[in-house]
Amino acid sequence: MERPTIEFPCDYPIAVVGEAAPDFLALVEEIVESHAPGFPRERTTVRASGGGRWVSVRVSITATGEPQLRALFAALKGTGRVQAVL
Repeated sequence: MERPTIEFPCDYPIAVVGEAAPDFLALVEEIVESHAPGFPRERTTVRASGGGRWVSVRVSITATGEPQLRALFAALKGTGRVQAVL
C-alpha cells in the first residue's frame, strides 16, 4: 500500500508524548519553534494521562516539506524525554 501524498505547505498537527514534568511543554515548544518559526502557540493543547504520569502536547505547524518534518521529529526524539511523536 502506498503512503498518501502530502501537498506542502500544509497545516500539520503533531502530538508529542512524554513524562509529565513542569518544563515539558516549554521543551516541546522551543524545539518546534526552532523548526517551524512562528507556529501558532495559542492552538497548543496539553492533556495529561489518566494516571498523570504522561502528557500529550499537541501543536499545529505549517509544514514546508519532508526534510523539515524529519528534522523536527528527530530533534524531539533526541531529547531523551519524548516517548512518541505522532
